[in-house]
Amino acid sequence: MHKPFSVYCDASRLGLGCVLMQEGKVIAYASRQLRDHEKNYPTHDLELAAVVHALKVWRHYLFGRKCDIYTDHKSLKYIFTQTELNMRQRRWLELIKDYDAEIHYHPGKANVVAYALSGKSRIGLLWARELPDELAIEFDRLSLGFLNKTEGTVSIEFEPTLEQEIRKGQLNDEKIKEIKELIKLDKAPGFRVDTDGTVWHGDRICVPNIKSIRDLILKEAHETAYSIHPGSEKMYQDLKQKFWWYGMKREVAEYVALCDVCQRVKAEHQKPAGLLQPLKIPEWKWQEIGMDFIVGLSRTQSGFDSIWVVVDRLTKVAHFIPVKTTYSGAKLAELYMSRIRLHESMGTKLNFSSAYHPQTDGQTERTNQVLEDMLRACAIQYGTSWDKSLPYAEFSYNNSYRASIKMSPFRALYGRRCGTPLHWDQPKRLFGPAIIEDAER
Repeated sequence: MHKPFSVYCDASRLGLGCVLMQEGKVIAYASRQLRDHEKNYPTHDLELAAVVHALKVWRHYLFGRKCDIYTDHKSLKYIFTQTELNMRQRRWLELIKDYDAEIHYHPGKANVVAYALSGKSRIGLLWARELPDELAIEFDRLSLGFLNKTEGTVSIEFEPTLEQEIRKGQLNDEKIKEIKELIKLDKAPGFRVDTDGTVWHGDRICVPNIKSIRDLILKEAHETAYSIHPGSEKMYQDLKQKFWWYGMKREVAEYVALCDVCQRVKAEHQKPAGLLQPLKIPEWKWQEIGMDFIVGLSRTQSGFDSIWVVVDRLTKVAHFIPVKTTYSGAKLAELYMSRIRLHESMGTKLNFSSAYHPQTDGQTERTNQVLEDMLRACAIQYGTSWDKSLPYAEFSYNNSYRASIKMSPFRALYGRRCGTPLHWDQPKRLFGPAIIEDAER
């Protein structure tokens, strides 16, 4: 059964702003500046324009679904019963009636985020305390805070609070103080102090010995939907790109060893009997791939009962495609064309694996084991159907460190890892449609 959406809208003489939410969680933001002719609209039409803007931008979410629209313009509650409407309002009303939407009055003070998107380019810290509870919880979960900014173009800025907590924690940490003294004596190679007095080990910020901060970092890197319980080595390789502290590798191993979900879903695997005869290394991305099926899964509401696993042998990038065992060869070929790409025209040949030659499909088999562990972890922690968790599992797999290539598959394919909330270390400035794209990412 589909869950209803909530849309918060607001308008000002600068622009239109709206926020899409579901079950108290933010789905996306949208805003735009007013066009020249719209600056002459009366207030009633501007507020209605914000509602229409939200319905058009998020049509793929809202059409055919129940949604509640909140605005701080009280007269819009009665727009469906008003008799005297201008031509513009009549045209917009016809569009609104295509949706299963109900308009509610929402006081302006409680509509802070939509107001920030539509009106001013900055929001005070005191206003941040007046955020609706669901928004405040979401911002706290992502370690985000609002930044003050001088008047200018319509924009919204977020700053991660984790780095600020680390900088503040360094001030009273005895070990950090010792490192600072050694830096002054030129006896701490690899360490440095920036202009703000923060200690770094190369490009990695030094984390103070504060349990709450380290636990937050470890939890974000292990238990969120962006990670899905990686092993200790993968988790350490990902974390060490950004953070450093004494005994970090040991603490990561202990954290993973004590994780209840990992103990319940990950099984021990026997060591290989001997060295395999390696295949020739591909010369280009997606030149050679491995594929396999995971079958016998519980049937989801969409009817899927299997997963098609496709792995690029060079970059290790994997695609997890939900399928049905009843799919014909033609249907699978169509899926392959739409989800992967055409290979045969580029000279790719199909080599079937055979008995006593595990090197031909061992990589895909190992990927299947990792995927199965991820899906079990998702089922235990989030309780959703496995097909709903499959996109998160694919992202987590491709964004995690791989020992075989000494980097993540995303980095091998695109040249860099995909950023997660844990690695947001610079304030982000979002403008116009970029706000929607960033929220959806």
